[in-house]
Amino acid sequence: MRQPRLTPVTAALGALLLIATQTARGADPGETKMLTQPAISANRIAFIYAGDLFVSDLNGANVQRLTADDGVESNPVFSPDGKTLAFSAQYDGNVDVFTMPVTGGAPTRLTYHPGADIVQSFTPDGKAVLFTSQRAVFTTRYSQLFTVPVQGGVEEALPIPNAARATYASDGVRIAYNPIAGRYLQWKTYRGGTAQRLFLYNPQGHAIEKIPQPESRANDTDPMWLGDNVYFRSDRNREFNVFAYDTKTKQVRQITKHDDFPVLNASAGGGNIVYEQAGAIHILDPRSGSSRPVPITVASDLRETRVRFSKGAKWIRDAAISPSGARAAFGFRGEIVTVPGEKGDVRNLTVSVAAHDRAPAWSPDGKSIAWFSDASGEYQLLVGGQDGKGEPRAIKVMGEGFYDAPVWSSDSQKIAYWDNSQTIFWL
Repeated sequence: MRQPRLTPVTAALGALLLIATQTARGADPGETKMLTQPAISANRIAFIYAGDLFVSDLNGANVQRLTADDGVESNPVFSPDGKTLAFSAQYDGNVDVFTMPVTGGAPTRLTYHPGADIVQSFTPDGKAVLFTSQRAVFTTRYSQLFTVPVQGGVEEALPIPNAARATYASDGVRIAYNPIAGRYLQWKTYRGGTAQRLFLYNPQGHAIEKIPQPESRANDTDPMWLGDNVYFRSDRNREFNVFAYDTKTKQVRQITKHDDFPVLNASAGGGNIVYEQAGAIHILDPRSGSSRPVPITVASDLRETRVRFSKGAKWIRDAAISPSGARAAFGFRGEIVTVPGEKGDVRNLTVSVAAHDRAPAWSPDGKSIAWFSDASGEYQLLVGGQDGKGEPRAIKVMGEGFYDAPVWSSDSQKIAYWDNSQTIFWL
């Protein structure tokens, strides 16, 4: 069979596939969710929303947007006096360390290495920012700790071989840190040999104390030092919650008891702990063990949710050629679209701006196209006519989720696919 020439595809997608994209209408701005990476001082909360840095009062009032550039800001931390914020940002294209007054103003860039520099905390005296970087690791398999003066100057490496998360104790001497990055980010409740541990480092003698773990292992991360206690996030009881380690009694106790969604991105300041959970920010009083969500309202233009046009072959994710070679089906920015090899019209088979349709497969008889869609809320296999006429048929599939790679049988009567557990199914 002559291979079809798909050279018009890019032009067709660029000229004709102007897909208006729109998510579901935003929630009531009084119920803003997806506030992430919070930090706390004696009277302010800092957080990231839609890739930018915001601050508010402890009760969620007086929200102020501090950044608005096209890059992403992350990992904000307050200085000990609460007057300055350090954070990682992409103002000049690269991820570097910046500082800014908590009241706003022009950011000050502190690092200039081409690698990513991720802010961890201030030093207890407020004169330097602690950050992690892979700048001195030729394999890039781990990161190390550095400090950079707030007033500018040369970065200084700490005498710790490798670290992923870290913070200083209030005494300015000891450091609590994770030696390696968390594998739980890829595998929930990971319990393998590289489960995340927390080490307490004392530069006087370079001694290491390991926070004890259960025999089955767990992931301990986000260390926060308050007095003689090291608070941290852990999935010891399957879901991430806040725990505390008493450095005097050597005992670990659980503080929060969320069982619906995990505690994320915890940090401490001003004698309190702040964390993200279920899309909202919570403040935890470590003395009483009680926590409360903070009602924060963010006014933002939410550029990524507005109706707009997207075009071009750069959005193509999957492809399937028709049996005759006359047309090709593409997964194009969450839609299933067919394009002629030489002449003909472009057809959007799904027109589902609020759903993710992907992985098209053309039946050998040329009549149908199958794909996976989450339009119902859960992924299903859809089978529709290649001409786009009529409603596609939805078929419930079994497996462990993340279904992919549908393949038709030669008689166009069966479809095989595989799931996240690398198991093959057919129907």
